[in-house]
Amino acid sequence: MSAALTTERRSTLHRRVRFIVGFTITYNVIEAIVAIWAGVLASSAALIGFGLDSVVEVLSAVAIAWQFTRKDPERWEKVTVRAIGLAFFALAAYVTVDAVTSLISQEGPEHSPLGLGITALSLLVMPLLAWFEVRTGRELDSKSVLADAKQLILCVYLSGAVFIGLILNSLFGWWWADSVAALVVAVLAIREGIEAWRGDVESPFEVLEDLDKDDKD
Repeated sequence: MSAALTTERRSTLHRRVRFIVGFTITYNVIEAIVAIWAGVLASSAALIGFGLDSVVEVLSAVAIAWQFTRKDPERWEKVTVRAIGLAFFALAAYVTVDAVTSLISQEGPEHSPLGLGITALSLLVMPLLAWFEVRTGRELDSKSVLADAKQLILCVYLSGAVFIGLILNSLFGWWWADSVAALVVAVLAIREGIEAWRGDVESPFEVLEDLDKDDKD
């Protein structure tokens, strides 16, 4: 956080955070409804899991919204970050159980144009929203905002995993592809949850930013 950050600028950033979480909540409520509906129609545990991930993201965004409606948001930083950490653990637990159950039963998702559409849309929307939130969180030096941005990045990973799984199953009959990808996402969720719980939160674009700095040097 810059020492020159004025009260007016801080207020602007707080309003931006409220806008980001407001958009996130609205989008993910719609995404959850569509994904779960598509999952039920296609008998796809992966799509239903994707929809429930959207619910977890809503809970994370609600935690941020709550924090930034306080008179002193920084005071509630640690509590909010830990709440987001718990959201990561909840997501990892569900995705793991869902993926293992699918592997044991050898049940893969059926072809779902609606599922492909909603996951593809998420791959377009979420990276942009996460990038916007990261810029805001870094300027505010807010670990909770950066943790919420990581939740959005995890959604991108999960969207990609479900999307690829649906494609591979439709084209080649690889019923196990989305379950394996989902387990990778679960491992990432556990890692991010541990970091959030410890308060060790950095930008999810840190590696790219460091590479960009190296190129400029």
